[in-house]
Amino acid sequence: LACDTETPFEVIETVTFDPGLGIDLAQMTRLPSGVYIQDLVVGTGALIAVGHHVSLQLTAWIRNGTEWSSGLLTFDYGVTDLGVDGFGIGIEGMAVGGTRLIIVPPELGYGEFPPPETVIPKGAILIYEVDLLVSG
Repeated sequence: LACDTETPFEVIETVTFDPGLGIDLAQMTRLPSGVYIQDLVVGTGALIAVGHHVSLQLTAWIRNGTEWSSGLLTFDYGVTDLGVDGFGIGIEGMAVGGTRLIIVPPELGYGEFPPPETVIPKGAILIYEVDLLVSG
């Protein structure tokens, strides 16, 4: 993918998140990829595994607190292209019944190419809250 050097990518560690999102980076784990995760509820059911049919409830925002997606998402983990690499990285290791907060840096989100007709600007950080309902 070509990169438009005119649009700076937001940097998770230097931006201000809307207070309503309840994000405290000090309480989160930064994965080697640059994705941040925080388990709000640790699940006790089956762990997500490649090939599992997964069903989850999610809400997604950009850092100013604007919600851009919510609803039920069903897919085959590690098989279906979700369009946001950082989302797949962020749900790795979750167990059914768990709730996780995920922050995806632009280079693992939509980067320069957000979906048309959305509120997501180029170079935006994506924030997700995910409830894992089914994995098996």
